Amino acid sequence: MEQTSGYAEAMLPAGVRARFVDDVNGLRMHILEAGFDTPGRPCLLLLHGFPELAFSWRKVMVPLAQAGYHVVVPDQRGYGRTTGWDGDYDGDLGSYRVLNLVRDVLALVAALGRRSVAAVIGHDFGSPVAAHCALVRPDVFQAVALMSAPYAGPPGWPLAGKVGSNRNDIHADLAALSPPRKHYQWYYGTREADADMRLCPQGIHDFLRAYYHVKSADWTDNRPHELVGWTADELAKLPRYYVMDLDANMAETVAPHMPSPAQVAACDWLREVELAVYAGEFARNGFQGGLQWYRCSTGAEQARELRLYAGRAIDVPACFIAGAADWGIHQSPGALARMQAVACTDFRGLHLIDGAGHWVQQEQPEEVTGALIRFLEGL
Repeated sequence: MEQTSGYAEAMLPAGVRARFVDDVNGLRMHILEAGFDTPGRPCLLLLHGFPELAFSWRKVMVPLAQAGYHVVVPDQRGYGRTTGWDGDYDGDLGSYRVLNLVRDVLALVAALGRRSVAAVIGHDFGSPVAAHCALVRPDVFQAVALMSAPYAGPPGWPLAGKVGSNRNDIHADLAALSPPRKHYQWYYGTREADADMRLCPQGIHDFLRAYYHVKSADWTDNRPHELVGWTADELAKLPRYYVMDLDANMAETVAPHMPSPAQVAACDWLREVELAVYAGEFARNGFQGGLQWYRCSTGAEQARELRLYAGRAIDVPACFIAGAADWGIHQSPGALARMQAVACTDFRGLHLIDGAGHWVQQEQPEEVTGALIRFLEGL
């Protein structure tokens, strides 16, 4: 294990270190950690989403360590300073399917010399990875906290003779709307999505600034509510960063919402020097590694694999945390309710945090830390 930092040391809070862990399911995994100086502490694994990094957890790591935990946060497959992944659109797509992402996390646990962790905590696309960790290996992942992306459970088996709705059938209906629309998850699976963002006219820094802004509580048009069902008319109620104009790419979609210089200066949850860390990493790597996750999540092969767990629920203690201004909790109609009633048999609380949108652990880190510690203390 090498002690070399991947990010600028000055950007990490005191008490957080960076290092690399070798031979993690074929990866050389870059991790941040806190609470590493006291042996025997219970471990927490924190998993980031898109377009993010381990760095996204920087504001909650030290407080969780001060509560008595060894906090470990990896750059996941396709991101940051972790290496060994295939970033080619035509490369090894299967390595990004969620069960292999679970293998990555399980291999990290083993490389740390542990047989189990107290909890796995996932935000955004890290949430389904954390959920499947708890579903598949409850002996290792003894509790789970999901953030910003509800988990509705594994896909079921089609009933013989019954024609049901398919998530992939929605696209013609969205394109038939006026104005025509498309779903961002399937757009993210297109060959051009990476270049649309990586080579956008405004540059990666300004693209990310607008993207993070428009999905945060700082954008006052974020007033989320439940949707009735998976129909084009209902999905069209989502902001255009989720259900886009048919002829627009993501960089074009968020560009009109670039915050003013005064708004940028007032954004204390994501300062320009912090944003520069993200911009630098995605300028170096591109976005394709993270976009491969979307290609898998909308593809038939991942659903086929996950049907092995059809009818199974998460039985370890679980909770859900999100920003009150986060549309992400409603983008899959019915998922929030199903998570609480069916997908998690020991569900211990839903926490919607005021003053936060999608980037809840960055926008309101104290509230997130408090909710997590209360959940962990109750285990």
